[in-house]
Order: sequence, then structure tokens, then C-alpha cells
Amino acid sequence: MFTTIQSFLDTWRRESAATARLMAELTDRSLYQRIADGYRSLGELAWHIVVSQREIMRHTGLEYRAPSKQDPQPLRAAEIHSCYVDAAKALAEAVESRWSDETLAVLDRVYDQQWPRGLTLAIMLYHEIHHRGQMTVLMRQAGLRVPGVYGPSRDEER
Repeated sequence: MFTTIQSFLDTWRRESAATARLMAELTDRSLYQRIADGYRSLGELAWHIVVSQREIMRHTGLEYRAPSKQDPQPLRAAEIHSCYVDAAKALAEAVESRWSDETLAVLDRVYDQQWPRGLTLAIMLYHEIHHRGQMTVLMRQAGLRVPGVYGPSRDEER
């Protein structure tokens, strides 16, 4: 759980930059890569990450400009990447300009539970990291280069 705005912003900027690096490697063709029938494609996972930020944060009442679940998934990888970068930046700006360290202790009803806003930010981040890991598997299957996240990837060591 985050207890200061600055700790969230420092972590968010580092983690969202890592997600953006992954998304920058996607190609239009790779968006259709699936692990198996009935599972999300690489494009669906990437778009899910984009729209989930706003979906999770809506429970806190924090408004900012970002795609929602109702927006159709773009068909071009570059557009998904651009939407992600813009949404991640807008989230950071909204938190920094509208919330304070004290705001992080405010309780909101999130998915039928009471969560402090600092926890909501952390869970939103963990959710993104979880799906980012899934993306790397599909990226390998699609023959894409996988950039390092917490150190060099195998592709970068060659």
C-alpha cells in the first residue's frame, strides 16, 4: 500500500515505463497471438491493461482522461501503445495534482470491499504487472523481442 504520493509516483513512473517498453514492441500482426482458444490475445491483454487503470480508479472518484472498457480495442499496435502512454501519464498527473498523502488513507468501496486509496493504487499496479507478465509469454510465442523489465532480458543479453 502506498502511504505517500511521491512513493506512488516514483514507482508508477518506473513501472509504467516498463509496460510502455513492452507495448512498443508489439506489431499489428502480434495482436492476434493467443496461448490457446478461449484466452485473451496479446492485443486484448494490452488493451485490458490500458482500460483497467481507469476501471479500477473509478471506484475512488478520481477522474482523468483515459480509455474505458466501453471503448473498442484499436486494431493497430501503435495506437494501443499511444493510448497506454497517455493514460499512464494522465493518471500520474491526476494523482499528483488532486490527491495528498492524507488522501491515500481515505476508504472507498472497491469491488464490495473497503480499500484505502493507497491500497487501490497498489492493487491497480499489481494487476498491471500480472498482465504484463502474461504479455511476455505471448510476445515470445509471436517471435517478438522482449525488453528487460527488472534487468536485461534474454534478448538483450545476446
